Amino acid sequence: MNIIPKSIQDLVDELSKLPGVGSKTAQRLTFYLLRSSDNDINELGNSVLNLKKDIKICSTCCNFTDNDPCIICSSQNRDKGIICVVGEPLDVVAFEKTDFTGLYHVLGGVISPVEGVGPDDLYIKKLIDRIKKDKISEVILATNPNLEGETTALYLQKLIQPLGIKITRIARGLPVGGDLEYADEVTLTRSLEGRREY
Repeated sequence: MNIIPKSIQDLVDELSKLPGVGSKTAQRLTFYLLRSSDNDINELGNSVLNLKKDIKICSTCCNFTDNDPCIICSSQNRDKGIICVVGEPLDVVAFEKTDFTGLYHVLGGVISPVEGVGPDDLYIKKLIDRIKKDKISEVILATNPNLEGETTALYLQKLIQPLGIKITRIARGLPVGGDLEYADEVTLTRSLEGRREY
């Protein structure tokens, strides 16, 4: 016997489909919304309904935007000779918290044969065309340091190398605040390989 009303359970089920939201979190969110004002719920609902209405893909970097080209690509204060290649739009958000002043290219994912994602499913051709067309001096490969990210970076390196452009890869190693005793062998090896003079 289900003691939770259907409309509540339906929302819990839908929220549980979101990445990083488990059943318990979905329940907490749902019951929080039940205590919220009608106005707050309407605002949330309208935001969700209008989410994709005004959003487009930037014709230059393939990031989400409401203007084309996006604010980063159209900025005169960016280093137009450096492109940081990332897998997802959220990666751009992370890099924008640093002092990086170059441009970006969002692949829209990474190569993952297990999930049926190949090079043709990503914005790789647009990247290569952009490198050939613009005066790019360096391409930074900034995909995640996991199997799919490494595969994608290696694939891109092989495509870009013949163009004679400097290719770099983001450093990998121990995170700030991490403990050596919990680090795996690969992470420790990479942190040693990427060491710098102090």
